[in-house]
Amino acid sequence: MPRQPDPLRKPQLIADILDYLQDKSLASVSFRTIAQALGFSTYTLVYHFGTRANLLSEIVAAASTRATGIEETLQQNPGTLDVYFDGLFMSWAWTLEPRNRQLQRLEFEAALIEAVEPHQHTFSRALYETWQRIGQNALRSLGLSEADAALETRLNINTFYGIQYDFILNNKAAAATAAFELAMERHRARLEELVEASIA
Repeated sequence: MPRQPDPLRKPQLIADILDYLQDKSLASVSFRTIAQALGFSTYTLVYHFGTRANLLSEIVAAASTRATGIEETLQQNPGTLDVYFDGLFMSWAWTLEPRNRQLQRLEFEAALIEAVEPHQHTFSRALYETWQRIGQNALRSLGLSEADAALETRLNINTFYGIQYDFILNNKAAAATAAFELAMERHRARLEELVEASIA
């Protein structure tokens, strides 16, 4: 009977790989290069991840764990604008951390890989759908219609990604934060209009 992967070993491998990738590209990821850099056999990676595509998916998932915490907070406190925006500001604060800026860079790179290999990878689309689901559920709990919740969430995600791209590319935290805060101010004003209309 084959030996089962150690459930404690895999998270540590991912953590080590993310540290290794802080100044490297996802395009450079292979079982051989990672194994050589981190000092273990390629068999270890094959054993735990199976394929390079699976490894890339695990890397992107690990780089995006903040979604889980934000969703849990929204589920525990549904139906308030303050909690909804607390989650958005929490996510932005996460982005500003130097290490997380590099993790976000890996997320963007993964999306570009997926754009040219859509049948081999689905991690970035899955992440986008996760953010869409979290946002829609939160806005529906505020009273927005399904159509309004879907549209406002998509607009907000795209705005958020755009400002993150600015920060990753230019590394100007103050300028990117000013743009983020203005976007959130306008987003909140729009949501307040929609909430008021839903209860009128």
